[in-house]
Amino acid sequence: MVVDGSSDETVDRLFHALADATRRDILRRCVRGELSVSRLAEAYPMSFAAVQKHVTVLERAGLVTKQRRGREQLVRTDPDAVGRARRALDELENAWRARVDRMSGLLADEHGPEENGRDSGDTTKGQDR
Repeated sequence: MVVDGSSDETVDRLFHALADATRRDILRRCVRGELSVSRLAEAYPMSFAAVQKHVTVLERAGLVTKQRRGREQLVRTDPDAVGRARRALDELENAWRARVDRMSGLLADEHGPEENGRDSGDTTKGQDR
């Protein structure tokens, strides 16, 4: 699947990053304003290094950006990346809807003559009841 010129690998990184509840929470927190990694780490029952790894996954997926300011690394959500995720989901939905529509059409073609051409009480030559 290609979304806005993004490769499958890019889309995979995006959904991998969004698959984790901690990373989604980090995104929500950073939408409200940029936070330092150390400030984020205070909110979770895990080590600073673990939070840092989560932020790195988000950064590789393009969902957040980090900027060094002095000794701190500030994390900010990239709203365009969230839009890319939404567009990727929209493309998946459109693909599945198209498949369902094609299957519905095939089923209608397959069952159409029975429903439209014969009365349910009619028997045809050679058919046993």
